[in-house]
Amino acid sequence: MISLDLQRERVLPGNQFGRAFSVHTFGESHGPAMGAVIDGCPAGVIWQQDMLNRFLERRRPGNSAFASARDESDRVEILSGIFGNKTLGTPIAAVIQNRDARSGDYTPEMLARRPGHATDLWDQKFGHSDPRGSGRASGRETVARVIGGAVARMFVNELYPEAAVVSFVSRIGVIGMSDTEALDAAEALEGDPWNVDEFSLRCPSQEKNEDMEVMLSRARETGESYGGIAYTRLIGLPRGLGQPVFHKLKSELASAFMSIGATSGFEMGTGFAAAEQSGKEFHSAAQDYGGIRGGISTGDPITLKVAFKPTSSRQDAALKGRHDPCIVPRAIPVLEAMAWLVLADQILLARLDRV
Repeated sequence: MISLDLQRERVLPGNQFGRAFSVHTFGESHGPAMGAVIDGCPAGVIWQQDMLNRFLERRRPGNSAFASARDESDRVEILSGIFGNKTLGTPIAAVIQNRDARSGDYTPEMLARRPGHATDLWDQKFGHSDPRGSGRASGRETVARVIGGAVARMFVNELYPEAAVVSFVSRIGVIGMSDTEALDAAEALEGDPWNVDEFSLRCPSQEKNEDMEVMLSRARETGESYGGIAYTRLIGLPRGLGQPVFHKLKSELASAFMSIGATSGFEMGTGFAAAEQSGKEFHSAAQDYGGIRGGISTGDPITLKVAFKPTSSRQDAALKGRHDPCIVPRAIPVLEAMAWLVLADQILLARLDRV
């Protein structure tokens, strides 16, 4: 028999992501604070506070007419791991205070009108949970991921300055970009991926972005909600990232992206369309296999798509509360953060592959 204490020592907690480069997140949506502890970041990485602040500003609520009206400044305090504007190689602890929670909005009657949320399952699983703002099941939880992703980017770009993560909204509801349009948009954003923020809903097509604005404005008035698709492209990566057999680069990316709340589907490269192709079509000379072959990066761009379900707060719950009619635009910085965390982890692990 293995003792309970020993079993616990062998199990990684569900609040930690990554092995060599890891982030452990903490905090509830309406608790005093949110935060992250980043461990495994090597010493000597130049600390870029402005980059971290911009990561957080892009994710925070209250800065868009099409997002939650919860107004959090998301000012981060670094408690450890940094000295002389460089990382120390020790755990980096960061905390953000929650200042605009309205816990009174979360009555039992309101919670019952949010069938897609997991409040009841948390109660059944743990026996005691915090229903205010859905606790750690809230999108508020992602602020800690973004802190970790910003640090991961600092590290990755020290080694690979050309590495970049391009991510944007390619579809909301029935309004969307074709695969060709999405690829063209991704290539146009490669010079500065954050130029996508010039579009109110982070869809880099003026026409479709405006159509989405009309749809979500109507959704705000009626209490409706919508899902959508985010398109992500990783460029400038080295060959050889990925740890077969069970930690292939594609499985790590899928795990990272599908761990985000409200995700409902993941596709890499050709994705499901490959099932309809013959071997001659699929293994063509122009095929780059989505940038991953045998679970290992080829050095080619990696194209990923993630689907999100409609947000659970709708009708009276949406009209009386402060909720996103569509979560996808605000999920873009979170997807970027998770991609950077995977890359940082896999780069460190790759250094153990050979003498």
